[in-house]
Amino acid sequence: MRWSALCLPVTDDASSPTESARQALAIWALQFTPRVSVLDEAVLMEVEASLRLFGGWPALRARVAAEAPALGVARLAWAPNGLAALALARAGIEDGLGGPLSARLDPLPLEVLGALRPHRLTLAHIGCRSLGDVRALPRGGLVRRFDRALLHALDQLYGQAPEVHTWVGLPERFEQRLELMARVEQAPALMVGAQRLLLALGGWLAARQAGVTAFALRWVHDALRARAAGEGGELVVRTATPTRDTTHLARLLAEHLARVTLQAPVGELCLRALEVQPLVTASASLLPPDGTQGTAGEEGLTQVLERLSVRLGATRVLRPVLLDDHRPEAQCRWQPATEALPRQVLPMASGPQPGFLLPQPLRLAMRGDRPLFQGELQLLLGPQRIEGGWWDRDESVGVHRNVVRDYWVAQSAQAGVLWVFQTRLEQAPAWFLHGYFA
Repeated sequence: MRWSALCLPVTDDASSPTESARQALAIWALQFTPRVSVLDEAVLMEVEASLRLFGGWPALRARVAAEAPALGVARLAWAPNGLAALALARAGIEDGLGGPLSARLDPLPLEVLGALRPHRLTLAHIGCRSLGDVRALPRGGLVRRFDRALLHALDQLYGQAPEVHTWVGLPERFEQRLELMARVEQAPALMVGAQRLLLALGGWLAARQAGVTAFALRWVHDALRARAAGEGGELVVRTATPTRDTTHLARLLAEHLARVTLQAPVGELCLRALEVQPLVTASASLLPPDGTQGTAGEEGLTQVLERLSVRLGATRVLRPVLLDDHRPEAQCRWQPATEALPRQVLPMASGPQPGFLLPQPLRLAMRGDRPLFQGELQLLLGPQRIEGGWWDRDESVGVHRNVVRDYWVAQSAQAGVLWVFQTRLEQAPAWFLHGYFA
């Protein structure tokens, strides 16, 4: 399974970005995956499990690349692990997924790995200019000359040792601050910084599956302000319905800021979510969420099945029909979804029934009079006799499907709890495996 990592170094200061900038970036990243970590000047996120949710790898990659710069991201990179993504981002290389990872990492300078930075001068004196040069050194000598942490970090970088990350938790309330790059004197110009905070708010709302109906933008005046100007001001924006559409929220905020006059230059912004409600989004499923009847403007299940049958063919869209039969393999049949359902009777079960049946019963080997399946089976419960099918005869092929079986619940040390039966019609009764209990 591929482990993909995204590295987002922020632009406030390449060596030491502000804590608020990293936190806002991490909260924004939580909408894509719960596995988000802050490391040095970067934010890492593992997105492998989220690819299908966001439409596949190209779609997710394009969305991150489009939105990340607005949050101050200077460089981003993709790699099979977090440290490799961070190293590639520091080197200005975006794609680390194509081809061998070592071929991309070996030429990089020592500065891209944090564990090597304190030892750059020493390594340079022995002729090491790149990661590949360090890897070529004897491992025992590296440990004796430096420390084991350096060698372990190098192994993690190349995917030869597992990484350990501290995942960022989603805060219960959203409140983010942003120190502006320059003092702002006109209220509409605050939208540049507010847009960055709104993107973080959108990520927080998406991770919480919620929408906002009220939020507040507060600005703090410069310290060299006039006394009459006060410490700052605040603007509250409300919406009629819960939403996490940051484009819509930005438009509303811009309309309000156009009517504001700042009393002094502004150096810092703070965005808070005041009222948050659960937001039920439209289902991305092919079928309606429940029931056979759709609400206004929606298709019901029956209508969807009919449309799919026309598009794919009647024999490719089937639905199960329950049958009144004691034989487990004959309790269900499949028919085209467009055909009317007959009256269905749920078969009466006189004993425990497994959750999974084999397409065909599997004949078991024997050891004396004990059935075997990955070891000798221990019979726990039974027998439960099932007899039927005397009427089920196919004369054209000479098959009579009458069965007389004694079912048992059995325990296998390796396979768990099984459903097995012993035949009674044959001259030499045999044992078969028919199902598994979940």
